[in-house]
Amino acid sequence: MKKLLATDGGLDATVLRIVLGGVILPHGLQKTLGLFGGPGFGASVDMFTQDLGLPHGLAVTAIVGETLAAAALVVGLLTRLAALGVLAVMVGAIVLVHAPHGFFMNWSGQQQGEGFEYHLLAIGMALALVIRGGGAASLDRSLWRRSTER
Repeated sequence: MKKLLATDGGLDATVLRIVLGGVILPHGLQKTLGLFGGPGFGASVDMFTQDLGLPHGLAVTAIVGETLAAAALVVGLLTRLAALGVLAVMVGAIVLVHAPHGFFMNWSGQQQGEGFEYHLLAIGMALALVIRGGGAASLDRSLWRRSTER
């Protein structure tokens, strides 16, 4: 557990963690609670199972995991695990939804859907956090320091 929590006091990881969590969290809240104009939990599960063909359990795991992982990143709790969860969600989004639309986002409204450039940025940020940990001002750092003082 100590290795999972270990992190230095770097501000770089702190910035990555808060920004990534802060960007992903509203997307998760759209799916889980219907906030920010989102469909809510039932409709999201239906979309994942019916439109994307995911098994019910995997759909629920992806939806709840996106929300919980993003919230954990914001506060820096189990950062490496949370970042790995976000990374998995982004890979799934590319494979299941965005790859057919190409690299670029749909800035001009000329294509059917969104490309995957945003998802690659999120994957890069998440990977850096898997490597670095939560950085300064993270619950991980606080818990890790307490565990090494014993």
